[in-house]
Amino acid sequence: MKLYLAVPLVLVALLIAASGVAAVTSGWVLPMNRRHVRAPRMYGWGQLVVAFALCWQLVFGLMIGDSGARPSGTLIGAGILLAGLIVMMVGQLGGGDQKGG
Repeated sequence: MKLYLAVPLVLVALLIAASGVAAVTSGWVLPMNRRHVRAPRMYGWGQLVVAFALCWQLVFGLMIGDSGARPSGTLIGAGILLAGLIVMMVGQLGGGDQKGG
């Protein structure tokens, strides 16, 4: 295992997951994203999926040795990552809890 790749990847995944949990539970979004995010809970679920995908990539890309499961595992992880990014985009484009008139 390459420790110089694993440690930053785990830290980034933890930060994204913490931000996702905050968005799902309370609707809080990082200040730099507040203007763009219209549905914070959906955006938070997307962040949680992205964090899971990064951990999936870590397991299959770095920890599992040269086996037949490694290429398919990293491909599945890329699909999960893409799904999380799409959910985050929907959270930016969604209607959310807007009140207007």
